[in-house]
Amino acid sequence: MSIPLLPSMLKHENISKITENGILIRDRRKLPFSNEDVLCHDYREAAKAIKEMVTQGGGPLEVALNSLLFTWLHDREHLSDAVSCLSLSRPTNTTMKRTLERVMEEYSKNNDMAGIIQSAFDYYDALYDKISDIGESLIEDGYGVLTTCFPEHTFMLTMAKAKANGKRITVYVPETRPYLQGAHLTEPCLRELGIECYLITDGMPAHFMMEGRIQLYMTASDLVLEDRTVVNKTGTLSNAIAAKYYGIPYYAFSLSPDRTKTRSDIVIEYRDGESIKRIGSLCIAPDEAAALYPCFDIIEPSLVAGIITEGGII
Repeated sequence: MSIPLLPSMLKHENISKITENGILIRDRRKLPFSNEDVLCHDYREAAKAIKEMVTQGGGPLEVALNSLLFTWLHDREHLSDAVSCLSLSRPTNTTMKRTLERVMEEYSKNNDMAGIIQSAFDYYDALYDKISDIGESLIEDGYGVLTTCFPEHTFMLTMAKAKANGKRITVYVPETRPYLQGAHLTEPCLRELGIECYLITDGMPAHFMMEGRIQLYMTASDLVLEDRTVVNKTGTLSNAIAAKYYGIPYYAFSLSPDRTKTRSDIVIEYRDGESIKRIGSLCIAPDEAAALYPCFDIIEPSLVAGIITEGGII
């Protein structure tokens, strides 16, 4: 298994862990400048932390699993409520909800919750490994790769494996406003892996496509439908459109496409527009400015070359 290839930020103990007093969550809003943890005393506080973007991407899944285990250890009668509360904390990405429901289904047959949770962690570790093997096969020596936001385990393992196989790659990383996941998470992880990468602003990808520097566009996905519709961080759509124009294939990693949902089920979350009027503590717009902040894009199947899954590319 290739999990040791992951950057330190994506090690289990640096995402979330259980203590005597609660669930510790590494605060990704503070990375890479400081390693600070948020202590949540129960699943309600953990759900609140997820909503407030203390952790993002694949982080909420690990937080939810640890929160469910902590609830089982200390507040067993509220397990069902914990599943509901945690699932609602990230409504667009349904992987967490479906995983928690599977855990509870298994728990109804086997009351070893600790073992079930560990099996879930092991399952996803193996899944990351398998999917990244497929992702690595798409990369050729000398490729320039564009990504969006923080594409997490599968993308990082894909890049690490490509490098280990002697492929020279360069990754272009948009900053990803307003939380700057590209600048604060993706770029440091790639640099730690020894992969050449460049930080760019969110408006620059088409420029580098035009210059011929990018041969492949790869992202994670918050949700994938059976028809290959992708839902992912805002900015993915404009990059996918530009990639299509320049003949660059776009592939999205998916741990588990949701075959129960259709396009009509997707409701794009809007967050407080005040977030985009600041970068950290720096105000970049007048207080009177009205701002909109949709969290996700919907990417039509016609813009998607393929979805990278454990079963192959679909």
